Order: sequence, then C-alpha cells, then structure tokens
Amino acid sequence: MKAKELQEFIARFSANASKSKQATSRKKMLDNLDMGNFAPSSRRYPFIHFKPDREVGNDILSVNGLTKNIGGRNVLNNVSFVVCGGDKIAFVGEDELARATLFQILMGEMEPDSGSFKWGVTTTQAYLPSDNSAYFDGVTYSLVDWLRQFSKDQYETTIRGWLGRLLFSGEEALKEARVLSGGEKNRCMLAKMMLSGANVLILDEPTNHLDLEAITALNEGMTEFTGVMLFTTHDHQVTQTVANRIMEILPNGVIDKREAYDEYIENEDVKRMRELWS
Repeated sequence: MKAKELQEFIARFSANASKSKQATSRKKMLDNLDMGNFAPSSRRYPFIHFKPDREVGNDILSVNGLTKNIGGRNVLNNVSFVVCGGDKIAFVGEDELARATLFQILMGEMEPDSGSFKWGVTTTQAYLPSDNSAYFDGVTYSLVDWLRQFSKDQYETTIRGWLGRLLFSGEEALKEARVLSGGEKNRCMLAKMMLSGANVLILDEPTNHLDLEAITALNEGMTEFTGVMLFTTHDHQVTQTVANRIMEILPNGVIDKREAYDEYIENEDVKRMRELWS
C-alpha cells in the first residue's frame, strides 16, 4: 500500500511547481523500497480516447460581447474571444457560474442577454456538463439501451464494447441508468462523448466523482485529443498537462494567455489584471 500511495502522489504532483519538492522526496522514498514485497496492483484503468470524425479546420469559434444577467448579477459582461485550431483552453478562476453559463450558451442551452457567437462550418461539438442529472434521473433503461441512444451502430456487441472500455462489463452493463453512482454516471457521459466523433469538446468539471484511475485515463485522453477543447476542472494536473491557453472570466474583463497553467499562476501581469478587473 505504501508504494502505491507514493506512486500516486508522484504521478499527480510531479508537474505541480508548488509540490515538486514533495514529489521528489517521495520518489527517493519509493526508490528505497523493496518492490518485491508488493503484489501487482489489481486496479483497473478505463480506456478513454476521443477520435474526431473529421478535422476541425481553421474557423472554429468567434464570441462577441456575450452578456448574461442571472439573479441580478452580470455573470458574463461583454465577453469576447476567438478560438483557433489546436486550442485547448482551460477556463479558470473562482466564478464557476460564469464558466458554466458560457458553456451552456455556446451549446445552445441558454440564450445570452446580448452579444453573439458563431461556430465554424467544419465544427461539431460534444458537451459534458457538470450536472448530468437530466440524463439519468428516473431513467429505467439498462446501460446498454441508455448508450444505444447515442450510437450510430445499434448492435449490442458494439455498445457493450464501448461500455467495457469504461469498465461496465457483464452484468454491470445491464444496470438501470437511474441507480448509478456519481462516478459511474460520469463514465457513461464520457462514453457518450467518445461515441460522438466531435472535433470540439466542451467539458465542465469532467473529473467530478472519478477515482484516480479514471482521472489518469481521462487526462491521457484529453492530452491526446487532436481537436479543439474548452474545459474547466479543479484538477491542477489535468489543467497543467492539457491546456495550452488559459482564460479567466472576471467581472470587468477576460484574461486570456497562451501559456501553461503554472506559468499563468506566476504571471505578474495576470495578477495585476485580476486586481484591476475584479
């Protein structure tokens, strides 16, 4: 158990500047252990891989002056930006409602009070919301029939194959959708997203309720994805290893930097802008 804990800490925090010394220390501890005393891990990792059906092209998304008032507060205040090919944008900061509202507007689930946005003609979008209850509450379908709704290939063997990638095998695939745990629901949503073939992924807190193995697999899938991605997550490692652009929505402006997350955190210009626009 000790070796597993050390390995997990090293894997999670070796790229985290604030914890790099701790990770190095644990690596030395791990090297000093006699690994022959430990049995192989029985943990299972899901397979998460997003494959676009077509290349995304260069014209992705333009957002112009989006404004949205919710409960008397301007959640979005004249937000504008352009998404380019190859962008993997992490939306960060304290205002979770602003990020969720932006994603819902971009997916057509909510209307802005003013402003506009336009998706490029070559884009197809898939969305993983932070609240997926609408997909599962009261749903008596088995997982096979639940996932079948989102698949072009209706054969049960195909559907079971996709479920198996997310660790729903045998009788597990016959569970009713309504009885799933939070982590199981999220894995089902990831299977749905994998089936979509979309070349633009929007993920709102995709690591919610997932265990370490699933987060590791998701991290790898997000890193390897060849399309465009807009996402937000509380997982530092995922943000650091996936994002090549960081955006933060503030009450009076948007900070937009093409850099890794750790660089963004230490950026003095960002700190000044945050003070100015908050």
